[in-house]
Amino acid sequence: MKADNLEFLAKGKRSDVYIGKLNGKKVAVKASKRAEIESKWLEKLNKYKIGPKLIKAEKDCIIYEFVEGKRIGECLGNKNIKKVIKKVFEQCRILDKLKIDKKEMVNPYKHILVDKNKVVMIDFERCHKVKTPKNVTQFGEYLMRQKIIDREEFTPLLKEYKKNQSKINFEKILDII
Repeated sequence: MKADNLEFLAKGKRSDVYIGKLNGKKVAVKASKRAEIESKWLEKLNKYKIGPKLIKAEKDCIIYEFVEGKRIGECLGNKNIKKVIKKVFEQCRILDKLKIDKKEMVNPYKHILVDKNKVVMIDFERCHKVKTPKNVTQFGEYLMRQKIIDREEFTPLLKEYKKNQSKINFEKILDII
């Protein structure tokens, strides 16, 4: 299974991404030495509706549904940003519960795409299992640095969540947004 009409989209640190067509649908083709790792994470996370839908994986290449949208950093001034932020936090919470650290949430500018109110995380090649994941707290740090959330009010909530990643502590974070 190969995509047709490939056009270069972007160059990352570890990969090149192309846009193409597969069975009439727009797809992304990512050429990377870490494609096998990323495909395993996408397979697992797609079950939780996280990440672009994986279509096919090969040793040095993965094909997934193309995700339309803007990078999250370009959307922070939008009027619907609170809904978007909550959706990102909910995906971060799932990652935390699965004990998966995405490794990109402290600076997710290129790793979260937003199309209207749809939120899709991309780039899972650096994910790994950990005892204490930090996706929620790192994303919170990012929002405070961007001055979207008040640091004084939000920091104690993140610290409490860091100590105890309970549902109650997570809901306190969502309540403040």
